[in-house]
Amino acid sequence: MTQTVPSSPPPGKQMLSEQVHAQLRDAIMRGDHSPGAPLKPQDLAKAQGVSLAVVREALVRLVGEGLADRLPNRGFAVPSFSDRRWQEIAEARRTVEPVVLRMSIERGDVEWEARVRAAHHRLARTPAYAPEEGAHYTDAWAEAHRVFHRTLLEGCGNRPLLETFDRMWTASELARRWSAHRAPERDALAEHRMLEEAALAREADTAAAVLVRHLTLTAAALTEESAAGNEENTAAQAGEHSSG
Repeated sequence: MTQTVPSSPPPGKQMLSEQVHAQLRDAIMRGDHSPGAPLKPQDLAKAQGVSLAVVREALVRLVGEGLADRLPNRGFAVPSFSDRRWQEIAEARRTVEPVVLRMSIERGDVEWEARVRAAHHRLARTPAYAPEEGAHYTDAWAEAHRVFHRTLLEGCGNRPLLETFDRMWTASELARRWSAHRAPERDALAEHRMLEEAALAREADTAAAVLVRHLTLTAAALTEESAAGNEENTAAQAGEHSSG
């Protein structure tokens, strides 16, 4: 009896879909498509010079990654600042990560300490912004940032917990970029230094408290109250500059 093998997309089409997905993902991350902006398949297909099917496949992948929403009328859009998912992800991270960090501080060995120090050094030495990469922070800094936070938790030695961290980190990447853009006054370098110092000093209570505050500030930058406050500060600064 002959068994039917499921067909797979032609290599050319699959490669094209990968390229379009990567281009759209980078464009959203750079801020080329503003929060809440529609992602019209027809327009994107025309701009990319590809078929509608290729663009739709790329958009569905972006939905799965949390970088796009599928609307009730079958359209697509960039998530909005006010989307409740960002606060829910932040709540989940504030619940899980401090617990894992405590475990990591308790169980981590000297090799873990060395990795934490190296990861922090890399993060501190990596430029956060580059003109050619737009208004949001660079891909290099984003990766150094991820590695530092993950390394802090790796001392726990619990793979399922680290996999949970990986999923939450990916789901919140867009919110992180928006948050940094909307709260430029934050001293991220100092926040990360405090995290490193508390972890290596084996001060679990302090490290957990610093981490909770760090995560809370990121989520707060996306709330309406914070946005309004930032707009007022920007207007005030503009007034000061114009008068001085």
